[in-house]
Amino acid sequence: MFTIIIILIVVLIIAAIFINAFQQHRAKLEAEERAEVAKQKAIIDETENIMMAASNMPISPRILQILQNRIVNALKAIRSTRQSTADIKQRISDAENRANALENTDSLPVNDFTLPDNDKMIIQYIQAVKKLRIMLRSEHSKGKVDTKTFIEEDKNLERLQLKVNVETLARRGRKAMNSGMLGSARQYFEKAIIALEAQTQPDEYVTSRLQTLKDWLHEIQDNLKNTNAEDRARKKEAERDELDELFAPKKKW
Repeated sequence: MFTIIIILIVVLIIAAIFINAFQQHRAKLEAEERAEVAKQKAIIDETENIMMAASNMPISPRILQILQNRIVNALKAIRSTRQSTADIKQRISDAENRANALENTDSLPVNDFTLPDNDKMIIQYIQAVKKLRIMLRSEHSKGKVDTKTFIEEDKNLERLQLKVNVETLARRGRKAMNSGMLGSARQYFEKAIIALEAQTQPDEYVTSRLQTLKDWLHEIQDNLKNTNAEDRARKKEAERDELDELFAPKKKW
């Protein structure tokens, strides 16, 4: 009888150890799944925010499709966990439909480009373009985007980023120029020219904008020369007046 009691106690202890180990393992899995769900939700929120910011940008539908597929993959990752909600299946279906709707659209970006009105919007614009390039690179590294598409779209985004930078500098330069701040205007134009001349494969925009900026810079340089010449003339005239006064005949009283 005593032996049976000992055996039962040992069995209970072993069972308690296994139950505790199972509960710890389950708690660990649930914690990992919650972390994974939080990660995927962050991906979805970030992607949707970028899509909203990109709604006014001249980007190709192919980029939008890549972003939609990013959302689809994140939703599917959530569905594979025990943390998924009842509406996840419908959300996946809706996201897939939006991605498929972009399948046969023109892959070329819209040519129209309008620089935002204020500096705050311009900063948001530049940040959105940078994030788009980061996302595109991430999807390519995961094998979700083929190399040809990645190269083409990254080049389009790089060109868009260049336009934003150059047009911002050009706008500030013209504003400084109209305000008579020729030194500041020259610096803005020179920075824009350097950015354009760094392009190894200049397109029509680069060529035409480069010529315009150089014309403005030449105009500034001419104005600065004229201003310096006028300053020298005024200084020379002032010195001559001083000499005339010095050597003028003294008046007799």
